[in-house]
Amino acid sequence: MNPWRSISLWMDQLSEPLTPRAALSHDLQADVAIVGAGYTGLWTAYYLKRQAPQLRIVILEAETAGFGASGRNGGWLMGNILGEDRLLADLPSAERHAAYQLLHGIPDEVAEVLDREQIHCDYRKGGVLYCAARYPEQLSSLREHLKHLHEQGLDESDYRWLTPFDLGKQLQIDKALGAIHTPHCATIQPAKLVRGLAKAVAAMGVEIYEQSAVTDWQTGLVRTAQGSVKADWIVPAVEGYAATLPPLGKHQLPVQSLIVATEPLSKEVWAEIGLERGQAFSEFSRQVTYGQRSADNRLVFGARGGYRFGGRLRTDFNLTQDERELRRYLFGELFPQLKDVRLTHAWGGNLGMARRFRPHMLLDQRSGLALSGGYGGEGVGASNLGGRTLADLILGKDSELTNQPWVHRQQPLNHLARWEPEPLRWLGYNAIIKSFVHEDQVLADLTTAPWRRRLAQAVAGALEGFMR
Repeated sequence: MNPWRSISLWMDQLSEPLTPRAALSHDLQADVAIVGAGYTGLWTAYYLKRQAPQLRIVILEAETAGFGASGRNGGWLMGNILGEDRLLADLPSAERHAAYQLLHGIPDEVAEVLDREQIHCDYRKGGVLYCAARYPEQLSSLREHLKHLHEQGLDESDYRWLTPFDLGKQLQIDKALGAIHTPHCATIQPAKLVRGLAKAVAAMGVEIYEQSAVTDWQTGLVRTAQGSVKADWIVPAVEGYAATLPPLGKHQLPVQSLIVATEPLSKEVWAEIGLERGQAFSEFSRQVTYGQRSADNRLVFGARGGYRFGGRLRTDFNLTQDERELRRYLFGELFPQLKDVRLTHAWGGNLGMARRFRPHMLLDQRSGLALSGGYGGEGVGASNLGGRTLADLILGKDSELTNQPWVHRQQPLNHLARWEPEPLRWLGYNAIIKSFVHEDQVLADLTTAPWRRRLAQAVAGALEGFMR
């Protein structure tokens, strides 16, 4: 069996043969050289070709389209960008409203492309359910979050409170306390999207070379083992693999998220659980859980992973028994009837985390660099926004896309915030993760003394604040 199929449930489900495209074997000249055939690289190529079909665009991919996070993620196509509330907080209310409208339109923009290019990736726009269930602190945190969103100028059409009864009409979870529903999200089959995009841009004339890892890059030039590309613009669309292209790794760290999938569940079980319209769901805790009902009726469920010393990539995603069982425990608390269900797939991926949790889209005219990344696990949708934005930046357009607070025009790479040197970032990141785990363990035990509960929350909150 092709080893690429074992990357994730999503890659395993593909009916197409995973035959790589030809590797780059010569030197060539192009207008735009893109490193990485994931979502960001493919969306950038797509929107550039739509607006300027005369451009010669070359994509260099180390493995095959979908090998990275684009073929491994949880399948949430969100109308958001990480930290949007902080990024938009200082804007005048009218500009902030317009920016939110731009973000919320991401799923619909993708849907238009899917229809135009006939890409079939199980797209279902059912929104997200952010739930409180396992302990009462989730309820107060969720209420506070909704209040904050409404203070930003968003309303009930964007984020709506659901009582346990209202939530039960969409999702039945154990000991439900309430939820927030937002319609601005769709669920997809990620590998079908990335593979479909690759076919679409290739049909438009974009040249994709696979198994062509970039070994060196500099202004106007990228090299592989057997060839090179000279280009006016270089787009390093590598996200969680930024460490492979120094000095990008100083600004984006690879962190991991881990996912499991159950066997297909019966219609009787799903009648008990719900999620009939393809809704995504998350339990509102710092464990960062996320789930969806796949098109073939599996529960796909993930949670925060970890960080490796020195920003090393994780390459072995055969999850350990402990990693599997933590995720089983978390979804089993929500769905007791699934505690003993068979897991057929377990996998993970590297994602890019920017310092201060700030995604960025950057153009440096002098060095011919255009960059979008730091999505922090929300890249399925944010990469579409990034691709559209980079296309406008490269084409010199002054547009709504290029005038957002996450866009840095005419700025060098070193304009972005840098991560601290090791061992500070390893110590800091792991201390934060351990505080999150401790907080969850303390709060999930309802017999814990109130002072211990308050202390666990205070420590986790303070450390999280340091990262921001």
